[in-house]
Amino acid sequence: MRRITLAVLLAVAAPLLADGPGDNNPDNVKPIPPKAAPLADDVKKDLTARLKELQLAISDAETAVKGKKELADLLPDVLIYEQAVRYALEHDELYVNEKTKRNDVPAAIDVLKKGTARAVELAAGKPSWTTAKGTVVRGYKSKIDGSVQPYGLVVPDEYDFAGKTAHRLDFWWHGRFEDRVELHFIADRQKNKGEFTPAGALVVHPFGRFSNANKFAGEVDSFEVLDHVRKHYRVDTDRLVARGFSMGGAACWQYATHFPTLWVAAAPGAGFAETKEFLNFFQNEKVKPEWWEEKLWRMYDATEYAQNLHNLPTVAYSGENDKQKQAADIMVKYAKAAGVEFPHIIGKGAGHNYTADAKKELNEKIDAVVAKGKPALPAEIKFTTYTTRYNRCGWVAVVGLEKHWEKGTVAGTLKDGTIDVKTSGVTGLAFPVRELAPLGVKKVVVDGTELWQGNPPNEASAINILSPRKVNGKWEVGAKDPNAVKEVVKGPGLQGPIDDAFMDSFVMVRPTGKPLTEKTGKWVDGEMAHAVKHWRQQFRGDAPVKDDKDITDDDIKNSNLILWGDAMSNAVIGKMAAKLPMTWVTRMDGDKVVTSLTFGGSSYDCDNHMPVLIFPNPLNPQKYVVLNSGFTYREYAYLNNARQVPVLPDYAVIDITTPPNSRYPGKVVRAGFFDEQWKLQKGDGK
Repeated sequence: MRRITLAVLLAVAAPLLADGPGDNNPDNVKPIPPKAAPLADDVKKDLTARLKELQLAISDAETAVKGKKELADLLPDVLIYEQAVRYALEHDELYVNEKTKRNDVPAAIDVLKKGTARAVELAAGKPSWTTAKGTVVRGYKSKIDGSVQPYGLVVPDEYDFAGKTAHRLDFWWHGRFEDRVELHFIADRQKNKGEFTPAGALVVHPFGRFSNANKFAGEVDSFEVLDHVRKHYRVDTDRLVARGFSMGGAACWQYATHFPTLWVAAAPGAGFAETKEFLNFFQNEKVKPEWWEEKLWRMYDATEYAQNLHNLPTVAYSGENDKQKQAADIMVKYAKAAGVEFPHIIGKGAGHNYTADAKKELNEKIDAVVAKGKPALPAEIKFTTYTTRYNRCGWVAVVGLEKHWEKGTVAGTLKDGTIDVKTSGVTGLAFPVRELAPLGVKKVVVDGTELWQGNPPNEASAINILSPRKVNGKWEVGAKDPNAVKEVVKGPGLQGPIDDAFMDSFVMVRPTGKPLTEKTGKWVDGEMAHAVKHWRQQFRGDAPVKDDKDITDDDIKNSNLILWGDAMSNAVIGKMAAKLPMTWVTRMDGDKVVTSLTFGGSSYDCDNHMPVLIFPNPLNPQKYVVLNSGFTYREYAYLNNARQVPVLPDYAVIDITTPPNSRYPGKVVRAGFFDEQWKLQKGDGK
């Protein structure tokens, strides 16, 4: 067995590109990640024994740190090593190929050794990695599914663990890879500092839950990583830099345009910035979306949010001969149309890579911006959004839209202590006036109406959040806290579509009763199994699953409930059925009992149709319920990251006589969006 080397590890981590037109056939979809050939019996036996050794060491560490919070919080730093190898062994994701001279076994052994060493150190109360410099692999426990997720960190030599200086933090989002999962990521991050290591800066490399272009749970990963880094290292939050290349460049465009005032600067390289034009140009795919799919592109198409770069210094990079130059070109076009310009550095003669000259120029521009830092309060903002999922810019948040997936804008200035904004398509705003008042803000004016003239912040009467609502065309100050609004309306974190439920804690709820029909019961079993399998395969965690009879008040309070089945088979659905926007109606047809699914005045026979939807949980309207769906994009979308966007909206009716395929769970006979009060819209979805 050959000794593992840095060259081997780097080869393991080399990103793979999409295959182009060869991946345009939804009837012939290759698995991602692919299944590896079976390991030799002696190799598998050896790795299994080493894994068991690590698991025993972890058990000892868990016992040793029980009741010691600071040490117990470090368990994910060990568990990521165990999960990496266990997943690879259990799911055939450990690749050995003599023809290509690839051999993952040395990397697996190295990962197991390092994980065991960490477990021993933790049990002894002496974790050395928490004060290590250079390349360090860390882990955290995700709020979404309770999984442990790895990330890489580069700690600069200048970092003083006993000091007080806060450090710049650069995010680097990785490129696409199809057969490089946790094991390979950890192996690479233990040795590889990456493309950019600015002097004195912490550099974080999110795993992003594999290869989803940092969307959905992959998007949340970066924020959970940020929270974890801030907990363990001193981070200057006014000097967060967004960077990435290839698929990571796509992620950078996404984070830059959707969270523009989080960062001090952004430096996207290559990648893609939207779905339709990229697939047409790069993939040679003539995209023919359903009407709701085209609307849902507005969730992640950075082009639709290009105006937001007004708020964020951005420097793009492309190789002169790289097809992915299309991403920066189209962003330049859309940004210019919105009155925003930014530098686009071109690597002369380069393909899908950086040139030395371009890197030097890029670093000089970004470093100059970082040196100035981010202003405490922007003097001017220009913000566009299509969903309250992405709602924050500087000193204002959008908490209500006239209509989701249609354009909402806020443009405003802060001058002489007065915030003055003009809006379009927006019905709710929030200003954190308790935080703003000490920084000199004295007045808030929205569309010409003065809504607040600040009390001194030390007065008991001073409010925390100013949350005006637009009622009958007029802005009014109602509830002080937007969460105090009594009616259930679409707002931040409660706006759909179905995929939104998988960006926070969720539990899949398995039915234990008898389904309305044998056919629909089989469909439910198959789709739930598909959702659980592909959550692990694509988002790299074990989906929490509980029987309907085991759901607790804590589950209802803290998690989105993913309910499978119907009102008869699933006790939780049955409990809330009367408050859902669709019903099962039973009637007599002669001497035969007939049950129909009714939805917005239309009826569908229950032998052949099943509902799929997202809705505020009637038992806890601060959380979602989802009926009969996992995340909505399927195997065909795995072949190109630009396809990994929502495929179904807020609701759909599925004709299950058409079997599930690589794109849909059956034939979609009706689909649409609820309105801003979570009611069916007249004519929508038919």
